[in-house]
Amino acid sequence: MSDASIAVLVGSLRKDSFNRQLAQALTKMAPQGWQFKISRIDDLPLYNQDDDAQQAEPVQRLKAEIAAARGVVFVTPEYNRSIPGVLKNAIDHASRPYGKSAWGGKPAGVIGMSIGAIGTAMAQQHLRNVLAYLNMPTLGQPEAFLHAKEGFFTADGQIGESSRTFVQGWLDAYLAWVERHA
Repeated sequence: MSDASIAVLVGSLRKDSFNRQLAQALTKMAPQGWQFKISRIDDLPLYNQDDDAQQAEPVQRLKAEIAAARGVVFVTPEYNRSIPGVLKNAIDHASRPYGKSAWGGKPAGVIGMSIGAIGTAMAQQHLRNVLAYLNMPTLGQPEAFLHAKEGFFTADGQIGESSRTFVQGWLDAYLAWVERHA
């Protein structure tokens, strides 16, 4: 039997972003039977409703990846107390045209990290509001507002010892959530 797939959307385009590193570390932490795949969103055009009838190839690809996944993990930074525009753009594209959303019913997990002490709490709350509208059952607990600090990542891109147990607990709770809702 093939692995169950989880689509991972990273809300940062920056090559060395903390959230991209977190997403990559999560893919390495996936237990046997699960495969986390980071979905590309940097090549999506800006959403324009005029394009709904003929969505661009990158939009079709994203929608197909979401449709094939059992769940979706959103790894988001916080920009100006909300989610980044590139993430909202991806969400909007995959929800359209009206009535053909790829998101409906997909179990969601929300996680993110920032150099700020409250992590990405505000961005995650805004994202949860959007996901509720999209009919995505979203893991409520544990919340994961991660503080990017020295030692969070090891030299080989793993999550450091002081944070690994917490992140693994979040990941285990999310996968149990997917099992209940997928």
